[in-house]
Amino acid sequence: MTTSFSETLRNATWGDHQSAESEGYLTELMNGRLSEHEYGEMVAQHYFAYVALDGVSRQLAEHPVAGRFVFPELYRESALERDLTTVYGPSWRTRIAPSKATRTLVARIHQVADWPGGYIAHHYTRYLGDLSGGQFIRMELQKIYGYQKGGGVDFYIFDELGSLPRFKNEYRARLDELELDEREQQRIIGEVRLAYQLNTEVLAELQHVVAAA
Repeated sequence: MTTSFSETLRNATWGDHQSAESEGYLTELMNGRLSEHEYGEMVAQHYFAYVALDGVSRQLAEHPVAGRFVFPELYRESALERDLTTVYGPSWRTRIAPSKATRTLVARIHQVADWPGGYIAHHYTRYLGDLSGGQFIRMELQKIYGYQKGGGVDFYIFDELGSLPRFKNEYRARLDELELDEREQQRIIGEVRLAYQLNTEVLAELQHVVAAA
C-alpha cells in the first residue's frame, strides 16, 4: 500500500515536532510559572512571524499551487494584535521587537516565497501545529491567566474554520493531491524540518525569560 505524502511528511518530521514542544520556555509556561508579560514575549515573536507568513499568503493567493494553501480564515495578525493589547495594553507596539531567531525565521519565510513547496512547508509547520497541540496550549493558558475569547489567546481560536478535524483532513488531502516527484517530496520534507528548527530556536531564545523568572 502506497503511503500518502501527508503521512510520509508527518512521519519524517515527528521528531522535529516533539523537539519544538519540549523547549524549556513552553514547559515553564504550561506549568504556570511565567507572568502575563513573560507569556507576552512569545506572543510578540508569533506576531512578527505571522505578519510575514500571512503577507506571503496574500501575495500567493492566485498561485495555481501555493494558492491551494491560502486560507484567509487562518490569518493571525488581527488575533495577535488583540492578544498583545490584552497583555501589554494599547501601547503594545512600543513594547515588542523581533528576536534574532525570529528575524532569521521571517527572512527564511520570505526567501522561499517564490517556491510553492517552501511556502507550503512553513504554512504546514505553523498552522497544523496551531490547530493541533496549539488547542491544548490555549486551554491551559485560559486556566492559568483567565483569558476569554476577545484577547489573550485569540491566536489559538479558529471559529471561522468550523470543525478543526474536518479542516485538517481537508488540508492533508490537499497535500496528497500535490503532484510531486520523489526529489520534490524530499525537498519539502527538508524545508519542514528546517521550519521546525527555526521555530524551536525562537522558543530557545525565549529561555532568558525562564532564567529571569
